Amino acid sequence: MPMRVLISDQLSHAAIQILELRGIEADFQPTLGKDKDRLAALIGDYDGLAIRSATKVTADLLARSPRLKVIGRAGIGVDNVDVAAATARGVIVMNTPFGNSITTAEHAIALMFALAREIPAADASTKAGKWEKNRFMGVEIAGKTLGVIGCGNIGSNVAIRALGLKMRVVAFDPFLSAERAKTLGVEKIELDDLLARSDFITLHTPLTHQTRDILCAENLAKTRKGVRVINCARGGLIDEDALCKALDSGHVAGAALDVFNVEPAVSSPLFGRANVVCTPHLGASTAEAQEKVALQVAEQMADYLTRGAIANAVNFPSITAEEAPRLRPFIELGEKLGLFVGQVARAGVEKFSIVYEGAVASQKTKAITAAALCGLLRPILTEVNAVSAPMIAKERGVGVEEVTRELESDYESLVTLRASTPEGEIAISGTVFHDGKPRIVRIGQIAVESEFSPSMIYLTNEDKPGFISRFAGLLGEANVNIATFALGRDRPNGEAVALVAIDGAAPAPTISAICKLTGVQQATALQF
Repeated sequence: MPMRVLISDQLSHAAIQILELRGIEADFQPTLGKDKDRLAALIGDYDGLAIRSATKVTADLLARSPRLKVIGRAGIGVDNVDVAAATARGVIVMNTPFGNSITTAEHAIALMFALAREIPAADASTKAGKWEKNRFMGVEIAGKTLGVIGCGNIGSNVAIRALGLKMRVVAFDPFLSAERAKTLGVEKIELDDLLARSDFITLHTPLTHQTRDILCAENLAKTRKGVRVINCARGGLIDEDALCKALDSGHVAGAALDVFNVEPAVSSPLFGRANVVCTPHLGASTAEAQEKVALQVAEQMADYLTRGAIANAVNFPSITAEEAPRLRPFIELGEKLGLFVGQVARAGVEKFSIVYEGAVASQKTKAITAAALCGLLRPILTEVNAVSAPMIAKERGVGVEEVTRELESDYESLVTLRASTPEGEIAISGTVFHDGKPRIVRIGQIAVESEFSPSMIYLTNEDKPGFISRFAGLLGEANVNIATFALGRDRPNGEAVALVAIDGAAPAPTISAICKLTGVQQATALQF
């Protein structure tokens, strides 16, 4: 029986040709995604489903598709796919995260020009029969400083184009290495410095807990008077009410927005302002970008269905049925060790190494390394996955080293992560016991054994009498219950570490209070 792929949304006919050239039967029904009942009736006959945003892939739909092996999303967002349900059914979910990077970068540059020269307002005025030549006094781009918040694939492309326009470019990105910044020709600085120095600020970071309202009232107040702001990334990165007030006061000279907190944005206090340029989420809307993502998704699906190769999967790396039972616990261990480092690191990671000792060294360690990188990056980049993580790390100039060697510990297998940051090295080791549960067994040179819990607190402190009672007292005052408490130290009265599992997330004020305890070097709330 030939492989069959259903295309349920509008997609370039070039995608159909690619699938058919690879011996895959392509059924092109571009309006089917809007008819969920008919889609549910037909989906059981296909091995692959190629979609855009109109088709909603729910758990119910997946339950009706016993043959389905892969879902290909032509574009980056997979919000319309129940990824957890797909993973549970063994369905690979792929996207095309880099197909629209040039188009989005160009749109950001176009908005910057429109903002600098007040083109939309001047256009409307002229078409209204006015000739207000003296009203629209713009500013030059050349010689100005552009601050890029988020210097990944799209942000880097914006930076390259801005440098070509003779702008000075500064960038804030915790995962941008000094070497990568030098290669791009940008200056890597901290956020406060970027806010203070930039004439234009452009946002190119995902929307995460850390980046939400990154341009809040407080941060907007730190900007240079007369700054202009561009957002082609995600709604929610800017506090829109705070931006309105900054525009009203004249502190912010103008803003150009392609994305909004609520979309479709049919009304907004930002609308109707001469110094605000608005577009309806057009970052990826070019014929070239749409063609690229169609070609990419077809190639990726064909590679998987005919050769078993996986590219840009958002749910899991490829492993065989025989490898899965042995490898899966170590993939979980790698991801959680990476999550630990990603949450504990207080400065950007410049170099990352992972050492495999013992039995685990003979397994498919690339999948574990990818999972560890995914965990490392996830606190900043929510859309990262085990397949895209190595590429994203490379883009940001994070050197990755993988080492396998003979066992040098008492454990059957040991995995050690080491991350170099400007503040020093972070090292953590873990293993999988016979019960299949991953555990931490060492932090730095200090032995400390702990399982991973959903909510934890990591502490480093001076080993002094009375500290634990003071720490536990703060948790008690905040009504935070301790589930487990793992301790370790390098020597009496030396350095101590603690991993404390708690019921529920640690309140931020409590973490701040813990940091102020005498002898505390670091206190970090962890989520696994």
